[in-house]
Amino acid sequence: MKRIAILVFTVQMTLFAQVSDREIANMFMLGFYGTKADSNTQVCKDLQRGLGGVILFSKRPDNRKLYKNFSSAQSLKNLNSELKNCNRSVLIAVDQEGGVVQRVKFRQSYPKAVTISMMGAQKAKQYYRTMAQELYSLGVNFNLAPIADLALNPKNRVIVGLGRSYGANWKKVVAYDKIFIDAMHSYRVATSLKHFPGHGSSLGDTHKGFVDVTNYWQPQELYPYYKLKNTTDTVMVAHVFNRKLDPKYPASLSRAVVTKKLRQEIGFRGVVISDDLQMGAIAKHYSLRDRVKLSINAGVDILLFANQLNKKSIVSLNTLIKSVRSLLQSGAVSEATIKAANVRINRLKAKYQ
Repeated sequence: MKRIAILVFTVQMTLFAQVSDREIANMFMLGFYGTKADSNTQVCKDLQRGLGGVILFSKRPDNRKLYKNFSSAQSLKNLNSELKNCNRSVLIAVDQEGGVVQRVKFRQSYPKAVTISMMGAQKAKQYYRTMAQELYSLGVNFNLAPIADLALNPKNRVIVGLGRSYGANWKKVVAYDKIFIDAMHSYRVATSLKHFPGHGSSLGDTHKGFVDVTNYWQPQELYPYYKLKNTTDTVMVAHVFNRKLDPKYPASLSRAVVTKKLRQEIGFRGVVISDDLQMGAIAKHYSLRDRVKLSINAGVDILLFANQLNKKSIVSLNTLIKSVRSLLQSGAVSEATIKAANVRINRLKAKYQ
């Protein structure tokens, strides 16, 4: 019996070894503090280790007088060049919707979605092509936009109140999302349709705490994803809780939402990315290990840790790799899931490298 146990243990360890640290690291997108990425910086060392992507911000959220990653167009261009020297395939992301959510506005400030929707399709094309060209010229290859949320709840502060939605009519939202995505693609910038399965009917803000949309969510909020599943590169999953879709977990941690609804029912075959896994909606209720485990098992390919609160909240790549390695060894996540996610991520990277 002892020899059998040893044999089983040896086989298990061989199985786990088949998933490399680089494959685990490839599933994470991290924020970081610093305006440089030379070989001595932690972010460069992480990228050399296989970190899949980074997300950039201009100002620090804990002190708006200080810069987090860049202060000018040239500083952003220089940083992105250094990042790519560390890892040529890195996904360099920003949140660039227009309006209140735009990290890059050196050439001009871009209108919010609700304003764009009043200008007409031709004006939208002009604005979004200019935006895409600016991102491309600065070395950004991934835009975490556009918004696919429907403006269904006038009391919604985080989407509707900020004018981030193109409107309540799903056909209108799809039309302007398509214009946005096509513009980004014309300059080889990847896109992310968000926030699945719908954040426009909510009352709360997932940045701050638990948000239950069960009594407000409507099935039509899924329509943009059906229509654009073959157009967008990625879909970002929200932290909203909807017991009609999953009675236990919020969307970003739910296999019922990500795998069954988005992949199997809607038929999305691209990369799924989580919303920031440090947001209060889930960080206050789930440990780091559980957030990682549940996200991966839900079917999320890229786990986003934007590290946008303060330096004390930073989650290191080393910690995340150790966490996933432990989950693999315990059987809490499978090798096959990690491998499948890497196939999708690498396909995306090859397209926008």
